[in-house]
Amino acid sequence: MSDFSQGPGWWQASDGKWYPPEQAPGATPGAPTGPPAPGAPPAYGAPPAYGAPAYAAGSGASQWGELADWPTRAASYAIDGLAIIILANILSVGSSALGNLLGLVGLVFWIYNAYLNGSTGQSIGKRIMGTKVVGEATGQPIGGGLGVVRLLAHLLDFLTCLIGWFLPLWDSKRQTIADKVMKTVVITGQPKKSFGEAFKN
Repeated sequence: MSDFSQGPGWWQASDGKWYPPEQAPGATPGAPTGPPAPGAPPAYGAPPAYGAPAYAAGSGASQWGELADWPTRAASYAIDGLAIIILANILSVGSSALGNLLGLVGLVFWIYNAYLNGSTGQSIGKRIMGTKVVGEATGQPIGGGLGVVRLLAHLLDFLTCLIGWFLPLWDSKRQTIADKVMKTVVITGQPKKSFGEAFKN
């Protein structure tokens, strides 16, 4: 044999001679010896590269299901308490006591829904709209306590002149700022419940 390498994959033994890849120590007979063709899948069923995204940007889908669009999210949020608080403010013009009472009820209901969001993944509004909030990495509910923390994180969506609330309109993961802080996504495709059924656990 020649004293010079014959090409990629060839190896030089202790006798000074060069041998082809299939004769290399530990080589698997019939295994491919060259680099894969451009665009070819990884050899031997190798998994995707570490850190590869679970879903393509802008695809509207995640590994846990279809991402909820902005109108659906807004509707569930309104059901969860915003409508009650607005109603309380209107009534407070005529009767401050009644308005304050309804405002307090609305606030408690809002916090309760935040707890449900974390503990089950679905508030009352999400049950009606067929959506669910889950951990971006796990696909599971984040827990009742963190659900309330997520509600508080929505303050960031307010403090950005409401830009955070509209972020899902163009964000690749359809997340608000609170979602990004809490590492959550909202998926759709869940069974929808009637208003009465939504209050039943």
